[in-house]
Amino acid sequence: MAQFTVTGEIDPFLHVSLLRGEKIYCESNAMVMMESALELKGKMTGGLGSALMRRFANGESFFQQHIEAVRGDGDCLLSPTLPGAIQVLEIGATSYSITDGAFVAAESGVTLNVRTQSLGTAMFGQTGGFFICEASGVGKLAVSGFGSSFVLDVEPGKDIIIDNAHVVAWDSALHHEISVATQQSGGFLGSLVNSVTSGEGMVLKFSGKGKVIICSRNRENFISWLLKGMPSNT
Repeated sequence: MAQFTVTGEIDPFLHVSLLRGEKIYCESNAMVMMESALELKGKMTGGLGSALMRRFANGESFFQQHIEAVRGDGDCLLSPTLPGAIQVLEIGATSYSITDGAFVAAESGVTLNVRTQSLGTAMFGQTGGFFICEASGVGKLAVSGFGSSFVLDVEPGKDIIIDNAHVVAWDSALHHEISVATQQSGGFLGSLVNSVTSGEGMVLKFSGKGKVIICSRNRENFISWLLKGMPSNT
């Protein structure tokens, strides 16, 4: 199997070592360097329908990069789209759901499927809209988020509430539902107003047994900060 190693702490690379005949695929423009034994091609993974669905679900590029060791063993360096840490997950007995922009790379035995989620989560959860990507099959999957990353273990009877803008990926076996960050009397509207005024918005509540990968930076705040720092065209 391909070897995935995270290299560096700040804006790291994903170092992938391939034996002859092994393949991986990654997000468009992820490849930074590869040895001459490797070959890179742009493909629509899973065909036209799957490519379109992933484009709508996670905002991925229509074409993905496929890297194969065709002339012998070789290494490559990949760079994630998001400026932050990379987590390498094992897909097999466990499948993972992935938020917008979190996909970095996967072994060829991993499949990215698109499934629907509840209307409430789609509207407020910011986890990928009505459609969301789920990684299944067998192999390694690399995901990234803004800033540092941390892996949380959800246990039965110990639900975890996470700000939705900090969620990167989660065990698909977990139950998740959208909620507001603070609860008070007055019903949903009262809780929503209190949540907004407290500086927190919508959150995701995870229950069951499994892992959730989170990132330290709020994607919405980070994007707003980037946009404010851009020079004016006028």
